[in-house]
Amino acid sequence: MKLTIFSPAGVIMKAPPLRLACRRLRALGFEAELDADALARHQRFAGDDDIRLAAIHRVAEAAPSIALAARGGYGLTRLLDRIDWPLLARSVERGTRWVGYSDMTALQMGLLAHTKATSWAGPLAADDFGRADADGGVDEITRDVFCEAMQGELEAVGFRTDTGRDSLEARGTLWGGNLAVLCSLLGTPHFPRVRGGILFVEEVNEHPYRVERALLQLQQAGVLDAQKAVLIGAVSHWRPVPQDRGYTLKRALAAVQARTRVPLLAGLPFGHVPTKLCLPVGRRVDLVVQGREALLAWGHTH
Repeated sequence: MKLTIFSPAGVIMKAPPLRLACRRLRALGFEAELDADALARHQRFAGDDDIRLAAIHRVAEAAPSIALAARGGYGLTRLLDRIDWPLLARSVERGTRWVGYSDMTALQMGLLAHTKATSWAGPLAADDFGRADADGGVDEITRDVFCEAMQGELEAVGFRTDTGRDSLEARGTLWGGNLAVLCSLLGTPHFPRVRGGILFVEEVNEHPYRVERALLQLQQAGVLDAQKAVLIGAVSHWRPVPQDRGYTLKRALAAVQARTRVPLLAGLPFGHVPTKLCLPVGRRVDLVVQGREALLAWGHTH
């Protein structure tokens, strides 16, 4: 399977992690290669806007089996009004799986909003496959789930959630990603109008009060209440402060839950953490909870 690593957002500060990711992916059986401008630099971006836009379109025209983002950061929002969405949708029809998370949420949501084409929320090349062995290397679950998903063999993923959701069943379109990026798209043509869906969110470097505020923004905009369930992924790399006085992420989520009938399920292994699942963005999925075990299933991906 041909796999192209491209850089649509933040700059790659050091080339070795990306080259290491390429070697590791080849060892897994992928025909991995770097896009010509994967290591381009302009300010904090992986090349200026024109370079990054051209890279996206170049990858879409080539239609590899997998288009794997190098890293997140920031940059895709600048490009959304200029992306040739039908071109990306045609690449999906030809078999391309666009994969990533974090800032890739903007591209994935735009693709869904404009064309209803699917993509995969999953690992990033540098962050996940380029992690040095001294820092833990490649997470085995992340690696194995990615390989299974890209080979078209992944039919379901499971995770352990909180008590109180036993016997919950829901079916709908799976969508979402980084919470801050998602909220930044509200009111734009690039925000998907999904009703009766299953929304998933994750966040990094944001205190729980900011997570609560963003979720309340979605609730007050009518987005949360239009879903069948909301899955909460990792909220990582934040620090408590003295004025919290017992205020935690759990209590932040409880405050949101008190304002919507839509169930919030914590525990989804996804986000800015080493262990992450691959999630089929834009596909209809079934959510089933038995006890504390939650299962997301979507059938065969061929």
